[in-house]
Amino acid sequence: MEELNLKKEQPTLYLLPCTLGDSAPMEVLPLTIRKTIEPLTHFIVENEKEARRFIKRLIPQKRQEELVLYPLNKFTDPMELQSYLAPLEARKSMGLLSDAGCPGVADPGAVIVKRAHQKGFNVKPLVGPSSLLLALMASGMNGQSFAFNGYLPIDKKDRLRTIKQLEKRSGDFDQTQLFIETPYRNEQFLTDLLRTLSPSTLLCVACDLTLPTEWVYTAPVKAWKNVEIKLQKRPAIFLFYKELSI
Repeated sequence: MEELNLKKEQPTLYLLPCTLGDSAPMEVLPLTIRKTIEPLTHFIVENEKEARRFIKRLIPQKRQEELVLYPLNKFTDPMELQSYLAPLEARKSMGLLSDAGCPGVADPGAVIVKRAHQKGFNVKPLVGPSSLLLALMASGMNGQSFAFNGYLPIDKKDRLRTIKQLEKRSGDFDQTQLFIETPYRNEQFLTDLLRTLSPSTLLCVACDLTLPTEWVYTAPVKAWKNVEIKLQKRPAIFLFYKELSI
């Protein structure tokens, strides 16, 4: 059997988690992240300004002028991606860095990881905070079967219909459903959930995870009428879980 091209001397694409907010990096990240970033000069990043700020906070002595950053976001021309792995082709390891949390998870980095695999480069994910997993851990909902649904439709009728469909799926398959929303739409999204879900369905909101303002609350929908929380512009994860239908 032909040996896979995963030798240690091969260049590596490091998947580098970062903080979920404006917290001190070493309070939430393992030392491995700093040690891995120290020798690297090439990074694929979601936002250049935020990436430079994060690296400076993590390693103040690292020279910013040596950094070569490749932006990867909704404005990136797909044709540009063909050159993004050039450092790996030149046998230089590089990093993939998200704006928050883990690269490739609710993040555009997956396309780069796929290309690295296709070209036979090593891909190494590193340990760090994932808002999705932290929210699931703290929700008290089913962690054996769950689905991340990303953003729901913007159109109100489509969004409400999708919520009802996913609530039914949750009950039919004993499955926790997870969502994210653009922060300035958080409060409207919560209102839609409360108006659409059944009173007995469990709803969890987890916001500002790992930050001093962290807030996580799980309760049946009918109990949320007594809850007052300001979610505007706060990064949040929404989860709901309907008991298994018999």
